[in-house]
Amino acid sequence: MQTNIVTVENFVQHNEERRSTTFQREVNHYLERYPLTQHIDVLLTDLNGGFRGKRIPVAGLNKLEKGCYFPASVFAMDILGNVVEESGLGQELGEPDRVCVPVPGTLTPSASDPEYIAQVQLTMLDEDGTPFDVEPRNVLNRIWQRLRQRGLSPVVAVELEFYLIDRQRDAEGYLQPPCAPGTQERNTQSQVYSVDNLNHFADVLSEIDELARLQGIPADGAVAEASPGQFEVNLHHTGDVLQACDHALALKRLIRTVAEKHEMQATFMAKPYEEHAGSGMHIHISMLDADGENVFADEQGEDSALLKQALAGMIALMPSSMALLAPNVNAYRRFQPGMYVPTQASWGHNNRTVALRIPCGDRDSHRVEYRVAGADANPYLVMAALLAGIVYGLENPLPLPEPVTGNGLEQEGLPFPIRQSDALSAFAQQPLWKTLLGERFSHVYLACKNDELLQFERLITETEIEWMLKNA
Repeated sequence: MQTNIVTVENFVQHNEERRSTTFQREVNHYLERYPLTQHIDVLLTDLNGGFRGKRIPVAGLNKLEKGCYFPASVFAMDILGNVVEESGLGQELGEPDRVCVPVPGTLTPSASDPEYIAQVQLTMLDEDGTPFDVEPRNVLNRIWQRLRQRGLSPVVAVELEFYLIDRQRDAEGYLQPPCAPGTQERNTQSQVYSVDNLNHFADVLSEIDELARLQGIPADGAVAEASPGQFEVNLHHTGDVLQACDHALALKRLIRTVAEKHEMQATFMAKPYEEHAGSGMHIHISMLDADGENVFADEQGEDSALLKQALAGMIALMPSSMALLAPNVNAYRRFQPGMYVPTQASWGHNNRTVALRIPCGDRDSHRVEYRVAGADANPYLVMAALLAGIVYGLENPLPLPEPVTGNGLEQEGLPFPIRQSDALSAFAQQPLWKTLLGERFSHVYLACKNDELLQFERLITETEIEWMLKNA
């Protein structure tokens, strides 16, 4: 009897052949729809969720099916794009290249010039052809597959808040909301759910909607948020958690591009204004079994035992996951009383003061809203932290605190680290992250974020000089 042995080499070769055929069909279909295309932006998303890449002539699409090369150190960069040598992915290894291949379904028109420029997302492979384990997209995929192996399929949706701001700073040099296009009227008041506020920026928001449809991003219309110039865009629920994050990052790039066209800036900074609420990234998640049933609800539509296990795991890991959910110094300025953001790991029903909210809905839509991450966080890593918490809860018997009723901001709970140094320390001291997200990724992430923090803490601020120059 002959035995077929599937080697890593055979597996990788099979994947390469299938990927090449699929991508070539995608290219042919795209160029039939957009025959004037001249250039392609090829994009990798780095540790911070920023895009790194290059622009190639359209003729290069035919070669792209076999991949192109970027240094592995693209995933060891700080927020300014400098390689952090302590990560071990830079000069210590000789700055090696790795092959990067297109992500199926991401060849779309670019928001900068849809008729002539396309864009496609890449993902990095390691030397043996397997997914590069430091890339955040691959980190998320690994933890997603652990759930799928249990016969569970997450269904997720991402909500993103952002600010439109004026290109010009105010008289004191600070950020300010933009004037309504065509006027000198500057909105400085909070107007949550204001339709008039949407009307003022209708041209900007309409172009965002139009380009999102063009790129296949399943986004709902914008909602005016609590602060002047702040808006929220929601993405539809999907069972593909990687695609949900792909779309979130593509939407952020699109919004920034459209804002620039209208002589504004868009920022996903977690706390751009001292006096106004920050911007968050909320994740909605339900869970289906092999029969497509929502296992977060029992027969009566109430919280299932599995949901309670998942909640316990997310709450237990939430404080040590803050390094991923709030990835920079500014992100921690968002966690303040009265700013519509939870400050401790808690859960409750129909309650926006908790970290894990069970919204109103029927049995099929019974879900959790994960309300902690800032809009500046990398969505792949936010989703990975969320799913890791669920896996941890399903695999270990953990106590679940009582649900919060009333104002959860004024009740005792499991507190979050409120400074980045404390959050990085909590992440480093929790050995589960190396198991759940990967040892090399955890090392690289800590090295890069500790280096960023060190750079920031070396800065002498104007406030320090004003306070200390004559008084110290």
